[in-house]
Amino acid sequence: MSPSTETLTAERILEATEEVLRRHGPAKATVVDVARALGVSHGSVYRHFRTKAALREAVTKRWLDRTCATLADITAGDRDPGERLRDWLAALFAAKRRKAGEDPELFATYLVLAGENGTAVGEHVAELTGQLARIIEDGVAAGVFHAPDPAAAARAVFHATGRFHDPCYAREWEEPGVEADFAAVADLVLRGLRA
Repeated sequence: MSPSTETLTAERILEATEEVLRRHGPAKATVVDVARALGVSHGSVYRHFRTKAALREAVTKRWLDRTCATLADITAGDRDPGERLRDWLAALFAAKRRKAGEDPELFATYLVLAGENGTAVGEHVAELTGQLARIIEDGVAAGVFHAPDPAAAARAVFHATGRFHDPCYAREWEEPGVEADFAAVADLVLRGLRA
Protein backbone atom coordinates (compact mmCIF):
# COMPACT_ATOMS: atom_id res chain seq x y z
CA MET A 1 0.00 0.00 0.00
CA SER A 2 1.38 3.40 -0.95
CA PRO A 3 1.66 5.99 1.77
CA SER A 4 -0.84 8.82 1.51
CA THR A 5 -0.01 12.47 1.87
CA GLU A 6 -1.68 12.37 5.33
CA THR A 7 0.97 9.93 6.60
CA LEU A 8 3.81 11.59 4.75
CA THR A 9 6.09 13.44 7.17
CA ALA A 10 9.19 15.54 6.68
CA GLU A 11 11.18 12.88 8.54
CA ARG A 12 10.01 10.12 6.17
CA ILE A 13 10.90 12.29 3.20
CA LEU A 14 14.38 12.93 4.61
CA GLU A 15 14.93 9.20 5.22
CA ALA A 16 13.89 8.42 1.67
CA THR A 17 16.05 11.24 0.32
CA GLU A 18 19.11 9.80 2.07
CA GLU A 19 18.46 6.43 0.42
CA VAL A 20 17.96 8.01 -2.98
CA LEU A 21 21.18 9.99 -2.55
CA ARG A 22 23.05 6.80 -1.62
CA ARG A 23 21.74 5.06 -4.73
CA HIS A 24 21.97 7.83 -7.30
CA GLY A 25 24.42 10.36 -5.86
CA PRO A 26 23.77 14.08 -5.57
CA ALA A 27 24.19 14.81 -9.27
CA LYS A 28 21.47 12.41 -10.40
CA ALA A 29 19.05 12.27 -7.44
CA THR A 30 15.82 14.13 -8.09
CA VAL A 31 12.70 15.00 -6.14
CA VAL A 32 10.82 12.68 -8.50
CA ASP A 33 13.12 9.83 -7.39
CA VAL A 34 12.33 10.61 -3.75
CA ALA A 35 8.60 10.74 -4.45
CA ARG A 36 8.80 7.45 -6.34
CA ALA A 37 10.61 5.82 -3.40
CA LEU A 38 7.81 6.98 -1.11
CA GLY A 39 5.00 6.04 -3.51
CA VAL A 40 3.68 9.60 -3.69
CA SER A 41 3.63 12.41 -6.23
CA HIS A 42 6.51 14.85 -6.34
CA GLY A 43 3.98 17.54 -5.43
CA SER A 44 3.51 15.80 -2.07
CA VAL A 45 7.23 16.14 -1.40
CA TYR A 46 7.13 19.80 -2.42
CA ARG A 47 4.38 20.44 0.14
CA HIS A 48 6.97 19.69 2.83
CA PHE A 49 10.05 21.12 1.09
CA ARG A 50 9.33 23.99 -1.30
CA THR A 51 12.40 23.41 -3.48
CA LYS A 52 14.97 20.74 -4.25
CA ALA A 53 17.56 23.01 -2.60
CA ALA A 54 15.47 23.16 0.59
CA LEU A 55 15.24 19.37 0.64
CA ARG A 56 18.98 18.99 0.15
CA GLU A 57 19.66 21.58 2.87
CA ALA A 58 17.40 19.68 5.27
CA VAL A 59 19.15 16.38 4.53
CA THR A 60 22.53 18.02 5.16
CA LYS A 61 21.31 19.54 8.42
CA ARG A 62 19.81 16.25 9.61
CA TRP A 63 23.06 14.44 8.87
CA LEU A 64 25.11 17.04 10.74
CA ASP A 65 22.71 17.24 13.69
CA ARG A 66 23.35 13.59 14.49
CA THR A 67 26.95 14.44 15.34
CA CYS A 68 25.94 17.41 17.50
CA ALA A 69 23.46 15.28 19.45
CA THR A 70 26.14 12.69 20.20
CA LEU A 71 28.48 15.36 21.54
CA ALA A 72 25.84 17.20 23.60
CA ASP A 73 25.89 14.51 26.30
CA ILE A 74 29.64 14.95 26.76
CA THR A 75 29.28 18.73 26.82
CA ALA A 76 26.65 18.60 29.55
CA GLY A 77 28.56 16.20 31.78
CA ASP A 78 29.85 17.20 35.20
CA ARG A 79 33.18 15.38 35.02
CA ASP A 80 36.55 17.08 34.93
CA PRO A 81 36.53 19.63 32.06
CA GLY A 82 39.88 18.32 30.76
CA GLU A 83 38.50 14.79 30.50
CA ARG A 84 35.31 16.11 28.91
CA LEU A 85 37.28 18.11 26.35
CA ARG A 86 39.45 15.13 25.43
CA ASP A 87 36.36 12.87 25.24
CA TRP A 88 34.49 15.44 23.15
CA LEU A 89 37.34 15.75 20.64
CA ALA A 90 37.71 11.96 20.48
CA ALA A 91 33.96 11.50 20.00
CA LEU A 92 33.91 14.07 17.18
CA PHE A 93 36.83 12.32 15.47
CA ALA A 94 35.17 8.91 15.92
CA ALA A 95 31.82 10.17 14.58
CA LYS A 96 33.38 11.69 11.47
CA ARG A 97 35.51 8.59 10.83
CA ARG A 98 32.48 6.36 11.24
CA LYS A 99 30.45 8.42 8.78
CA ALA A 100 33.24 8.34 6.22
CA GLY A 101 33.97 4.64 6.66
CA GLU A 102 30.57 3.09 7.24
CA ASP A 103 28.52 5.13 4.79
CA PRO A 104 30.93 6.27 2.07
CA GLU A 105 28.19 6.97 -0.48
CA LEU A 106 26.35 9.34 1.84
CA PHE A 107 29.65 10.84 3.04
CA ALA A 108 30.62 11.64 -0.56
CA THR A 109 27.16 13.08 -1.08
CA TYR A 110 27.53 15.13 2.08
CA LEU A 111 30.73 16.69 0.73
CA VAL A 112 28.81 17.88 -2.33
CA LEU A 113 25.78 19.03 -0.34
CA ALA A 114 27.94 20.80 2.25
CA GLY A 115 29.50 22.81 -0.56
CA GLU A 116 26.01 23.87 -1.65
CA ASN A 117 24.59 24.47 1.82
CA GLY A 118 26.72 26.97 3.67
CA THR A 119 23.92 27.72 6.10
CA ALA A 120 23.68 24.16 7.45
CA VAL A 121 27.45 23.80 7.69
CA GLY A 122 27.82 27.21 9.34
CA GLU A 123 25.15 26.34 11.90
CA HIS A 124 26.86 22.99 12.53
CA VAL A 125 30.24 24.62 13.15
CA ALA A 126 28.59 27.22 15.42
CA GLU A 127 26.91 24.45 17.42
CA LEU A 128 30.17 22.51 17.75
CA THR A 129 32.21 25.55 18.81
CA GLY A 130 29.41 26.48 21.21
CA GLN A 131 29.70 23.07 22.83
CA LEU A 132 33.47 23.48 23.08
CA ALA A 133 33.03 26.94 24.61
CA ARG A 134 30.74 25.51 27.31
CA ILE A 135 33.36 22.91 28.26
CA ILE A 136 36.09 25.56 28.32
CA GLU A 137 33.89 27.92 30.39
CA ASP A 138 33.39 25.09 32.89
CA GLY A 139 37.15 24.57 32.98
CA VAL A 140 37.76 28.27 33.61
CA ALA A 141 35.14 28.31 36.38
CA ALA A 142 36.78 25.25 37.98
CA GLY A 143 40.24 26.83 37.75
CA VAL A 144 41.42 24.06 35.42
CA PHE A 145 41.70 26.14 32.24
CA HIS A 146 42.92 29.65 31.58
CA ALA A 147 41.04 31.26 28.71
CA PRO A 148 40.10 34.94 28.95
CA ASP A 149 37.70 34.46 26.01
CA PRO A 150 36.27 30.90 26.04
CA ALA A 151 34.48 31.42 22.71
CA ALA A 152 37.73 32.45 20.99
CA ALA A 153 39.53 29.54 22.66
CA ALA A 154 36.82 27.17 21.43
CA ARG A 155 37.23 28.38 17.85
CA ALA A 156 41.01 27.97 18.16
CA VAL A 157 40.63 24.41 19.50
CA PHE A 158 38.20 23.56 16.71
CA HIS A 159 40.57 24.82 14.04
CA ALA A 160 43.64 23.28 15.67
CA THR A 161 41.99 19.86 15.59
CA GLY A 162 40.58 20.23 12.07
CA ARG A 163 42.64 17.35 10.68
CA PHE A 164 40.53 15.02 12.82
CA HIS A 165 37.06 16.25 11.89
CA ASP A 166 37.18 18.33 8.71
CA PRO A 167 35.89 16.10 5.87
CA CYS A 168 38.66 17.28 3.54
CA TYR A 169 41.03 15.12 5.63
CA ALA A 170 38.88 11.97 5.48
CA ARG A 171 41.46 10.02 3.47
CA GLU A 172 43.98 10.49 6.27
CA TRP A 173 41.67 9.14 8.99
CA GLU A 174 42.54 5.51 8.26
CA GLU A 175 46.29 5.98 7.90
CA PRO A 176 48.57 4.20 10.37
CA GLY A 177 49.47 6.41 13.30
CA VAL A 178 46.48 8.73 13.04
CA GLU A 179 45.32 7.82 16.57
CA ALA A 180 48.76 8.71 17.95
CA ASP A 181 48.67 11.98 16.00
CA PHE A 182 45.24 12.73 17.46
CA ALA A 183 46.41 11.97 21.01
CA ALA A 184 49.43 14.26 20.56
CA VAL A 185 47.27 17.15 19.33
CA ALA A 186 44.70 16.61 22.11
CA ASP A 187 47.51 16.62 24.70
CA LEU A 188 48.93 19.82 23.24
CA VAL A 189 45.52 21.53 23.26
CA LEU A 190 44.90 20.53 26.88
CA ARG A 191 48.35 21.70 28.00
CA GLY A 192 47.72 25.01 26.28
CA LEU A 193 44.43 25.51 28.13
CA ARG A 194 45.64 24.51 31.59
CA ALA A 195 45.60 27.29 34.10
